[in-house]
Amino acid sequence: MKKILTIQDISCVGKCSLTIALPIISAMGIETRILPTAVLSTHTLFPGFTFRDLTEDIPKIADHWQSQNLDFDAIYTGYLGTTEQIDLIIDLISRFKNPDNIVIVDPVMGDGGKLYPGFDQEYAKAMKKLVGYGDIIMPNLTEVALLLDRPGIYESYTKEDIEQALNDLCAMGCSKAMITGVSLNEDRIGVYYHDKENGLFEFIENEKIENHFHGTGDLFASTIVGGLMRGLSLARAIELAEYYVVTCIKATIADATHSWYGVNFEGHIKDLLNRLESYLQQ
Repeated sequence: MKKILTIQDISCVGKCSLTIALPIISAMGIETRILPTAVLSTHTLFPGFTFRDLTEDIPKIADHWQSQNLDFDAIYTGYLGTTEQIDLIIDLISRFKNPDNIVIVDPVMGDGGKLYPGFDQEYAKAMKKLVGYGDIIMPNLTEVALLLDRPGIYESYTKEDIEQALNDLCAMGCSKAMITGVSLNEDRIGVYYHDKENGLFEFIENEKIENHFHGTGDLFASTIVGGLMRGLSLARAIELAEYYVVTCIKATIADATHSWYGVNFEGHIKDLLNRLESYLQQ
């Protein structure tokens, strides 16, 4: 069984970060080890949320793991609470990276053209260092604008702009980069990715659903990680993640009693696993 480490916060209520990553990746048949960066009472769209910073625990946990000779087939980073944590996670990656594992960085810091609450330009600057340690990175358009100091790309872009951005992201250190939330016509949205090693560019799109729910980026990223660890190609993992996210959004919209703060992913894990198995049998 593959073993991954996922590094992100625990939002006790809100369906995001570790409360998505742990059940999804585990259900996909991968041992999921966690490193919580912070504990929040809810995710950051709730007013008045509490925040417990776990920065000082990170090096102690890493030291203990090293003393136990633990290793990981993948390290997957998500929401990090502070710029100091970014430096600590870079140190952790340096300790546990080896020729056989991969590092997947979701540079979570903003959406909708702006930074998430509690983050600033210094945080965005620090995130540029972390993406340089990733083998695969998966920013959305807002995060691309921050990573490349290219604010206009969030508002307007062409196919050529996206491919140039992917080239520039790979130049930061990764071998594969994807940009989520790309729409080249008004009815479709998807993921544009680039594999630097073979020069491949590919756009994998799906239907656009106007409703927005917090946590779908974490759902997408976690499904990608699970798919890769089960042996899917990056393109197939993206297809699987798009299918699952769209399925969950549609089901949530159809449920008149759904919560505003997240998607009903729990009731559709079986759909995810069935689609995964069909891909593995092809």
